[in-house]
Amino acid sequence: MSSDSALRIIATNATEDVGAVMQEIGTRARAAARKVALSPAAQRDAALKAMAAALRARAPVILAANAQDLADGRKADLAASFIDRLALDESRLAAMADAVAEVAELADPLGRVLAEWTRPNGLRFERVATPLGVIAVIFESRPNVTADAGALCLKSGNAAILRAGSDSFRSSTEIAAAMREGLEAAGLPADAIQLVPTRDRAAVGEILAGLSGTVDVVVPRGGKSLVARVQSEARVPVFAHLDGNCHVYVHAKANLAMAREILINAKLRRTGVCGAAETLLVDEACAATHLGPLVTALLEAGCAVRGDPAAQAVDARVSAATQEDWATEYLDRIIAVKVVAGLDAAIDHIERYGSHHTDAIVTFDEDAAARFLAEVDSAIVIHNASTQFADGGEFGFGAEIGIATGRMHARGPVGVEQLCSFKYRVHGAGQTRP
Repeated sequence: MSSDSALRIIATNATEDVGAVMQEIGTRARAAARKVALSPAAQRDAALKAMAAALRARAPVILAANAQDLADGRKADLAASFIDRLALDESRLAAMADAVAEVAELADPLGRVLAEWTRPNGLRFERVATPLGVIAVIFESRPNVTADAGALCLKSGNAAILRAGSDSFRSSTEIAAAMREGLEAAGLPADAIQLVPTRDRAAVGEILAGLSGTVDVVVPRGGKSLVARVQSEARVPVFAHLDGNCHVYVHAKANLAMAREILINAKLRRTGVCGAAETLLVDEACAATHLGPLVTALLEAGCAVRGDPAAQAVDARVSAATQEDWATEYLDRIIAVKVVAGLDAAIDHIERYGSHHTDAIVTFDEDAAARFLAEVDSAIVIHNASTQFADGGEFGFGAEIGIATGRMHARGPVGVEQLCSFKYRVHGAGQTRP
């Protein structure tokens, strides 16, 4: 990688005006976006493979930077779940590089004919997939988002402006340097992936203002306060990634062994991810046989349980749940448990307290499952599987920028297809309009 590119990513001049720096980043991103949009798929794929190789080659540097971030995080007494999201090791870094390489193997999303038709006057219409342009991703703690977002934006012909959280700044800086190295190796502009080179929060405000029209969409990935700020201040479209208050509903006709396995995985596989289950709902029709074993399994696995009176009655270790617990994304080894009076009550609870992220039903009753999947208004609804499958890689998307919980344009895992827009191509043979 050229020293010029390295400086743009790594150096932070605290005396510079943040606004001026951000405007320059936007201008460079817009210029790079046009070149990337017009580049052939083979060149973009070559860049992705070079990025994966650079991530592997730079592993010692990236892990050293991450060790510094972790040390600072522990000094700041960050929560264990936050530290887990921040931490990289050889295995996670290898998985990150593999995910980037897998994006290269996906079908080219650009130029796809999404629909076509011919009018009576002979005009032939095509709706064709195109890039969105410049995508700004604002994220907290997870340094892997740097690689995932950069790879997905490149594959879909977009440029990316990445604003990492202060806690992951060093790690993200080194990862971004590897991504830019891959771009240059394939003859594409390094400015197609830019990491905001400052921790100053004023940079976020500049992005949300649109950087003089150079930003086409903003993707926030973080806690409620970040997403709320983005939604409140943004002057450009937003792909909202809200909190993951996810539910597992054990229906009357659920197999207990299956329910136990799904629940433990959904809650405890990784507690700090947005697809982790935060509330267990148990149907009163099976509570006599299922509630006790499920609560015991959670407690024995080291998970604190906050329950309604029925849940408290099965084990003295269960503490009383409050109204706030039903709406809380713990991101920790804590779960809320409630007995509900059937499918309607479960759906009503999820609608009232959920975040429209990911919710699951465990049952062998196909009719009940069909109703749950149809009536629960979440981005991802699951039958007889863990909520932790809420992940772009598990969907076959290669990776994801986040899970969009809004209803406009993108919903669920935001992969390469969701990072595309479209335009219309109209083919004529001399027609004029009367």
